[in-house]
Amino acid sequence: MIGQLRGRLADKRPNQVMVDVGGVGYVVAVPLSTFAALGELHAEVTLLIHTHVREDALSLYGFLSSREKHFFELLLGASGVGPSLALKILSGMSVEELVPAIRTGDLSRLTKIPGVGRKTAERMVVELKDKLEAVTIAEEKLPTSKAGVEADVVSALTNLGYDGRAAENAVAEGKRAVGVSSFEKLLKATLQELSGPQG
Repeated sequence: MIGQLRGRLADKRPNQVMVDVGGVGYVVAVPLSTFAALGELHAEVTLLIHTHVREDALSLYGFLSSREKHFFELLLGASGVGPSLALKILSGMSVEELVPAIRTGDLSRLTKIPGVGRKTAERMVVELKDKLEAVTIAEEKLPTSKAGVEADVVSALTNLGYDGRAAENAVAEGKRAVGVSSFEKLLKATLQELSGPQG
């Protein structure tokens, strides 16, 4: 089973890319969010892979963040959602928007995604709500407007065990100090903020 691919980006289209790993080209289906974040052709890329095996095919689905891959695999747990529909869902809405939509049972929002009918949306809500409780308690606090770097830092901190609210406040302070130009800088500033004396 393939879990990760690192290589050169040999070809890219909105829904699939080809990664050249040591002369072998792997065709990987990707959501639009991953496609948009990939670099130029021939750049070095690392994709987290979900390998889907059927009797007649072996398909690879690639993601830049473990959060997105995890959510893709959660979506596969809903009856009637196969890999290509799960990919469409992730292309139609970010994880930050999907989580509250599923948790609050916002069917009108979910059915706006191409390929998701009312029945599928209802099944997603019923079957995924409890699973989301377990994995996204911190994530649902993220406002959807939050910039990618900030969201990533908050996500990293909550994964390290920090309280979501405290992480968000510290990121806001860190942002004032260093801006959001780089994940590493913001993370460093935020960790300093969190470990400093609490006023």
